Amino acid sequence: MDDDGIMRQVNALIEREHELRTARQNGTVAEEDELRELGEVEVQLDQCWDLLRQRRAKREFGGDPDEAQPRPSSVVERYWQ
Repeated sequence: MDDDGIMRQVNALIEREHELRTARQNGTVAEEDELRELGEVEVQLDQCWDLLRQRRAKREFGGDPDEAQPRPSSVVERYWQ
């Protein structure tokens, strides 16, 4: 996935995050369902941002950004924001 594709995914995940919060406020989704799915969305966002950072770093230092690989959730969940 190229940088634009990653950013489209980020925007879609942010939109989903907003939809979940609105649905919870409107009472159309249970709190535990919202929290579960929000957790999943946050991990996916972390993975997208990490992949984008990897691609930019490779490009900056003369590497091939297409060699960047998504890291597992167990890795990116430990990152400080």
